[in-house]
Amino acid sequence: MSLRHAVLGLLSEGPASGYDLLKMFDISLSNVWPATQSQLYAELGKLADAGLVDVSAEGPRGRKEYAITEEGLAELRRWITEVEPTRVLRSDMLLRVFFLAQVSPEQARAYLGHQADRVRKQLEHLEGIREFLENRHDNLSEYGRMTLEYGLRLGKAQVEWAEWAEGQIR
Repeated sequence: MSLRHAVLGLLSEGPASGYDLLKMFDISLSNVWPATQSQLYAELGKLADAGLVDVSAEGPRGRKEYAITEEGLAELRRWITEVEPTRVLRSDMLLRVFFLAQVSPEQARAYLGHQADRVRKQLEHLEGIREFLENRHDNLSEYGRMTLEYGLRLGKAQVEWAEWAEGQIR
């Protein structure tokens, strides 16, 4: 997935300012595809230059609202249906696990415990998003619940695995 398609996807639901998009990223896409303010505003400029979005309104202090164009919607649909998703095959966390024999058993268990704690914190954050989405019925919320559920299930499996792995170290 690219930031380009994430922005197009959000704008497919209606016009939004860069600030509004950043808020939507924070409450919906941050666990799937995070973006910083500078990345987002740079991408909006590129999308506008490519004719995939237009500035639909301008407000005070230079605030711009962006809307997806027909070309942008066609690109989003092409990407959804024709471009095979990239499968990330690298994990620096698991690479470290592969070499845990190079540290003491206490350090290895601490590393795995830390990984489990980190994922538990992520799960708490995701549960907060679930509460936000519970009573919403727009497209982004409906399909957002599916990606949220994936994140919750994956996180629970990661915690379970880290606890199991920690118990395997003598």
